[in-house]
Amino acid sequence: MSFSKKENRTYYNPMMKAIGRYNLIEPGEKVAVGMSGGKDSTSLFVMLDTLSKQKRLGFEFEVVPISLDLGFDMDITPMKELVESKGYELDIVQTDIAKVVFDIREEKNPCSLCAKMRRGYLYSRARELGCQKVALGHHLDDAIETYFMNFLFHGRMESFEPMTYLTQTEVSIIRPMIYLEEKSIIRFCQKKELPVIFNPCPVDKKTKREEMKRLIKGLSVDYPLVKQRFIQGMEQETKENEWKIEKNL
Repeated sequence: MSFSKKENRTYYNPMMKAIGRYNLIEPGEKVAVGMSGGKDSTSLFVMLDTLSKQKRLGFEFEVVPISLDLGFDMDITPMKELVESKGYELDIVQTDIAKVVFDIREEKNPCSLCAKMRRGYLYSRARELGCQKVALGHHLDDAIETYFMNFLFHGRMESFEPMTYLTQTEVSIIRPMIYLEEKSIIRFCQKKELPVIFNPCPVDKKTKREEMKRLIKGLSVDYPLVKQRFIQGMEQETKENEWKIEKNL
């Protein structure tokens, strides 16, 4: 299957740019993909599978789909069928996250603990399966929202990095969709008719991140280049960090 020029330009070129710019994937690596059933992780899996099978990066790498069973009543059959249709078997990790967060701890602000536990399970399982990288479905809008959340609630002017090495589990977290806007991912799902599973979490769409989404949407109206400026700032920071490392060698 070949890409159309528009599909290349809109979806795959931004991903390949991120992978190349930040060396997110190396030849022969096993890359775990954390799959929740949502639009972002599902699109990430399909795109990485396509890049891998078509060797569009110029080398081979292996995709390993992993999903966490959080303990909610959730039918993941469509996600399993999609993964199997691409020639993989979905690795499902059983957890008690929902029970701990909502029943035992009764967290008033459950997102932080839930995210921490999910990361722990996912990264450990990826390491057990021999993966060097764990790909997450974070996109450009996520990065900007995280920046404003850190600034407004914690006084830190930072967002997540395109790649982060975790010394404890000895895997690197990568975000190949860092240059893709959320609206592009939505169109990709619609174009490919990908299954998107409803999130059963009781606090879905009621978080601080949803407030940040509305904030960024408003900023984009008055300042249409806000997302492009964020990318420029991110790339500039990376260049400065590379320069500091080279200077200290």
